[in-house]
Amino acid sequence: MGNLSTPIRVQKLQMALHAKAKAEAGYRFYALYDKIYREDVLAHAYAQCRSNKGAPGVDRQDFAEVEAYGVQKWLGELALAPRQETYRPDPIRRVFIPKANGKLRPLGISTLRDRVCMTAAMLVLEPIFEADLPPEQYAYRAGRNAQQAVIEVEERLHRGQTDVVDADLADYFGSIATSDVPANDPGAARNWRWRPSLRCIARACLRISSVSFWMK
Repeated sequence: MGNLSTPIRVQKLQMALHAKAKAEAGYRFYALYDKIYREDVLAHAYAQCRSNKGAPGVDRQDFAEVEAYGVQKWLGELALAPRQETYRPDPIRRVFIPKANGKLRPLGISTLRDRVCMTAAMLVLEPIFEADLPPEQYAYRAGRNAQQAVIEVEERLHRGQTDVVDADLADYFGSIATSDVPANDPGAARNWRWRPSLRCIARACLRISSVSFWMK
C-alpha cells in the first residue's frame, strides 16, 4: 500500500480502507468511486506514473507536454470525466518487442491519461484486495517479491511438504470476459458500486494486461 513517498492523506485513506476490509470480510463498500478522482489521489497517481516514465500512447502526449501545460490544470481537467461518469479509455498503442527466440512479444502502451486513472483506481482498490488475498500469495502484491516466495517454499520443503504443482494459464488476461469484470474479481463479494467509468478503468487494465501483463 503506502510508502514513504505516499502523501499522508492518501496513506490514511488506504489504511482506513484496509482496516475496514480486514475487520469485516463481508463489508460492502459503497463510497469508493469518488476517492479515485480526489485531488491528492490523482496527484500521487501522476507522480507514480511520472517516476515509471514510459513511452507515449496513441495520442503521443508525454510528461514534458503535460508539465509545459501545467500538471495541476491537466489533473483538474482529467478529474472531470470520472466525476461526471463520462470517462472512457483511449485505444492502446501496440508495439512488438523482439524476443531471444526470434518471436515478437506484444506490448500495450496506454495514454498518460489512462495510466493516471488506472493508477488512481489501484491506489483506492489495492488496500481492499490486499485484505482478501491469502498470505501465501506473493505475485503482483506491494511489498512482496519472488525471493520471499522462494524462502517460503524452502521452509515448506523442510517441513515435509514436498508435493509441487506447476501450472500456468495461457493468455488469461487476453481471454477473460471483461464484460463480467465485477463478477470475476476477487473482491466482488463485497458488492462494490461499480459505476460505468470504474468498469471502464478496470477493463482498460485488462486490455493492457492482455498484451503486456501490466497488472501490478
